[in-house]
Amino acid sequence: MTDVELVDGIRRLVIVGASLGAARVVEEARRIGFDGEITVIGEEAHGPYDRPPLTKEFLAGEGDPAPFWHLPDPESQGVNLLTGTKALSLDSRNRRVRTDKGDIDYDALVIAVGAQPRPLEVDGTHLDGVTTLRTLDQARAIREALQPGARVVVVGAGFIGGEVASSARARGAEVTLVEALDLPLVGAVGSLVAERLAYLHRQYDVDLLTRTKVREIRGQGRAEKVSLSDGTTVPADLVIVGIGVEPATGWLRGSGVAVSDGVACSPYLESTVPGVYAVGDVARWVNPWSGRSTRMEHWTSTGEQAEFVVRNALTTERRPCRITPYFWSEWYGHKLQLLGEPADEVELIGHGGATDPFLGQYRYDGQLVGAFGFDRTGPLMKLRTAVAERLSWQSMLRRPEGTART
Repeated sequence: MTDVELVDGIRRLVIVGASLGAARVVEEARRIGFDGEITVIGEEAHGPYDRPPLTKEFLAGEGDPAPFWHLPDPESQGVNLLTGTKALSLDSRNRRVRTDKGDIDYDALVIAVGAQPRPLEVDGTHLDGVTTLRTLDQARAIREALQPGARVVVVGAGFIGGEVASSARARGAEVTLVEALDLPLVGAVGSLVAERLAYLHRQYDVDLLTRTKVREIRGQGRAEKVSLSDGTTVPADLVIVGIGVEPATGWLRGSGVAVSDGVACSPYLESTVPGVYAVGDVARWVNPWSGRSTRMEHWTSTGEQAEFVVRNALTTERRPCRITPYFWSEWYGHKLQLLGEPADEVELIGHGGATDPFLGQYRYDGQLVGAFGFDRTGPLMKLRTAVAERLSWQSMLRRPEGTART
């Protein structure tokens, strides 16, 4: 219980999407003393669970590890958790969510549906053995197929593609990683860091194919071969597509909620319909940290957004949502961390072999705007305040021996 003042008249809080964002909203609402009804609507048969491990330790591990469940005991928190329930539309005039199992009325609504994998628009994606990885059930099916010697083609060398490739190699699979861009993650980390990541994949015997696209997936009922834009064909027992995601906003058509690559929100994470907020992958807002319209697909950002959403939806203490981006990943036993955002000017501290630790510092307009750490958690975290405040590059920059600059 805190000393915040709750808004009068809000007794029914409804959250669409049984996600991390939903769980964090529930926890924060109860923490500040909201004692009204809370309903969480989720399309999957499961309650909220932790998705990041699905592509990491869950996929690479042995046995049948259970995921980390959020809201493991919803009744103890006074939550009506509706799993296996699909939101069909939003009647914002009457403050009502229409689902395939009936209508649910709300006083305040939080959209936490996240995003869905972007489809690969080629022939053959209907074949068995072609999949995306977003859900627990998909992770379990992929894990079963990742046997030693299995021939796996991963389409897309982003953070998720890198994690899947790493986990597949850990289980003894042969991996071909197909990327349309010049380098993996070049847009997210810049070319100098991306070159190091390309070396890393190859160091662990992944066949990384850049500037390459999938033209067709072929097989008799099941994937057997992948035809590529360079004219070659790669054998495949399993094809995992990870070419990005699209916000799950189709059900909002006609609701009055503006959509533009996500739910268009005010700085308070409120949509164009009063009383309707968004959190997590689906929320797009102008982040005061950068001054740009953005949508964050990061685990840590979702938790931070949830606190702002609850404050702005349920209390009189409204505050704009300011977040310094932070993301982490694990590839081949190495930890990758991105703080802030990349920029064209970057300095690398430590420039040895493909698996040697290094730290990258990004600058833009004379400010320190980001940092990338490869097995350098301590030094990266020391830059957290500097990046959050976008301090002067000159006041922060360190140039020890072994510094590379572009």
